[in-house]
Amino acid sequence: MSTLDFNQMLVNNADFLKPFAVTLTRDQEAAKDLYQETLFRALANKDKYNVGTNIKAWLYTIMRNIFINNYRRKSKQATIFDNTPNEFLLDFNQGAVANEAIAGINMKEVKQAIHNLPEIFRNPFLLYFDGYKYHEIAEMLEEPLGTIKSRIHFARKLLKAHVQRF
Repeated sequence: MSTLDFNQMLVNNADFLKPFAVTLTRDQEAAKDLYQETLFRALANKDKYNVGTNIKAWLYTIMRNIFINNYRRKSKQATIFDNTPNEFLLDFNQGAVANEAIAGINMKEVKQAIHNLPEIFRNPFLLYFDGYKYHEIAEMLEEPLGTIKSRIHFARKLLKAHVQRF
């Protein structure tokens, strides 16, 4: 197929892509960019088009793949620009404590609440908190599995009642 024939076929079959681009992006400007990128890629890869293949399906596939790749690229970029003179990159996923003193007080409150638990609840809870599995705790304490699960559950309920979040 000649370049002129391919270009003519592309122009004749490209109008249906516009509504599809709007459906994917839900934004007129982004849809125009996606449409243009699709046509550019189709022209750049015309040698990969097999004569007799459904051109509409081929163009749909190109557009869908561009959209998916752009979406994945944007989701991996969880950074924003800080407009201060230093222009650092900030990561959204960073955890920050507004006040170290308050965090320390909250941690003391939690530790005190754990210490005040009845021993029957405190021991299984602390083992679970240390990373042991229910069945491992049951073996260590020589108690039935259901008993261990219920004691840990009640320990959580008691802690939740004692520790108030503001």
